[in-house]
Amino acid sequence: MERLNLDGWLPIRVWQQAGEWQVDWCWFGDSPLHQPFFRDAVDDALRLPFNQAFRRQTPLAALGDWQVSSPGLAPSAFIFHASRCGSTLISQMLARLDNHIVISEPPSLDALLRSGLPVAERRAGIEGLLSAYGQRRRDVEQRMVIKLDAWNIAELPLLRESFPDTPWLFVYRDPLEIAVSHLRRAGMHMVPGMIGASGLDDEQPFDSREDYIARRLGRLLDSGLAHCREFGGLAVNYSELPGALAGRLAEFFGLDEVQREQVFEAVGQHAKQPSQVFVGDSDSKRLEASALLRERIERWARLPYQALENNRLV
Repeated sequence: MERLNLDGWLPIRVWQQAGEWQVDWCWFGDSPLHQPFFRDAVDDALRLPFNQAFRRQTPLAALGDWQVSSPGLAPSAFIFHASRCGSTLISQMLARLDNHIVISEPPSLDALLRSGLPVAERRAGIEGLLSAYGQRRRDVEQRMVIKLDAWNIAELPLLRESFPDTPWLFVYRDPLEIAVSHLRRAGMHMVPGMIGASGLDDEQPFDSREDYIARRLGRLLDSGLAHCREFGGLAVNYSELPGALAGRLAEFFGLDEVQREQVFEAVGQHAKQPSQVFVGDSDSKRLEASALLRERIERWARLPYQALENNRLV
């Protein structure tokens, strides 16, 4: 049997066709992943003439076969977050380091985490997927950091079954500031029904966008708090950034003195829009918040936020 060879290829989509799970692959060669999100890197790669001419698709089991044939780097850290709270800034700072592979919110991981596959198959698929992302496409790469989608905090226990020793952190921010950002431009998980079923769902009716967003934020923060307490996650407030990358987060990610200086090359840029200069916006967001939004945040999200702060400051 011919040896499976997926050198230079990365999974870009995991999906179900006629009851069978499939993987789409894209050729990246040795190109580093410096874009804010993995989907941005995929969009860039798909513009290459090679990827427009050639397509590679395999059954889900090929992820496990490739892992056996060519084991990738194991994740060195997971980044969970409450959305719009600085996690992209952290991942972009780490992406400045040549020895780091940073995979930011890959849709394939979310698809497997919430796939409904039997647990054993789901775990095997996740382990194979992250091994594929951890392939050392450049000799200098030694560590891999995975940033997940905000709603994946609900799937953290499943991920820890496969990677029980991988450290993880939960990034959050004052929920009023997060909510204003979603009212300006809603994330997928803040639009009813857009991401499908998730661990953030409940059966309660909502009376406004403000109410829905505040409820979702409350559940996000509550899940982050519960998992930090149960599984030893590191709670990180947006207010600590970017300075924490020179202190406790540098220790968390294992950065040496030279790397601590290198990561700050990204600080002058807006994390999600690298062509723009980053400017803090907490004050403007708080001024923009309506009375209704303030009331709903106090009702649904303030207590878990304060509990996270108490946990962080102990």
